[in-house]
Amino acid sequence: SAINFLERLCLTWMFFFMMCVAERTYKQRFLFAKLFSHITSARKARKYEIPHFRLKKVENIKIWLSLRSYLKRRGPQRSVDVVVSSVFLLALSIAFICCAQVLKGHKTFLSAAYNWEFLMWEAALLLFLLRLASLGSETNKKYSNISILLTEQINLYLKMEKKPNKKEQLSLVNNVLKLSTKLLKELDNPFRLYGLTMNPLIYNITRVVILSAVSGVISDLLGFNIRV
Repeated sequence: SAINFLERLCLTWMFFFMMCVAERTYKQRFLFAKLFSHITSARKARKYEIPHFRLKKVENIKIWLSLRSYLKRRGPQRSVDVVVSSVFLLALSIAFICCAQVLKGHKTFLSAAYNWEFLMWEAALLLFLLRLASLGSETNKKYSNISILLTEQINLYLKMEKKPNKKEQLSLVNNVLKLSTKLLKELDNPFRLYGLTMNPLIYNITRVVILSAVSGVISDLLGFNIRV
């Protein structure tokens, strides 16, 4: 029993250590995204002591897009996605087991000690996933903020009225900004759940298996059929 307890304790520590590393990486990504969103604002750039430039030239837009692409790829990607996907699969597996146990006999569900352990693990994993989902969602909002490009387009229109001799050059920059806006909208990953990278297989398993199990539990508890 002592050896079994030590093994489970070590495995639990290793698992939660990897989750802490993944959360630290998500925090770094959010910090990079936050600072990146302040580059085009003179006041915020001065406050955080970062470079500042406006998107009034084609070269500046090219630098802005290149910097955005570099920051999104910076740091570990696959290893962190593997950890998050593993946590998500483990949480789904535990939820499926708990749903099966409840369907088998919801009155005796809490009488078994291992069911309490499952619930503790599920609560810890869900809290971790909610934390990552919050960080990932805020990071995506910072990188997908189209209002920056729209603001620059308004500034260009105002400059066209003040400087009609540069209208052709400013029109070219405006067209590049419009294409950049369309590009950012097309780059959104369809397999993202609140900022978490989702494998298509995991995405389909979540939709079909888990939601079906949850609907079965709710139907069993309430006494009438409900389809989720």
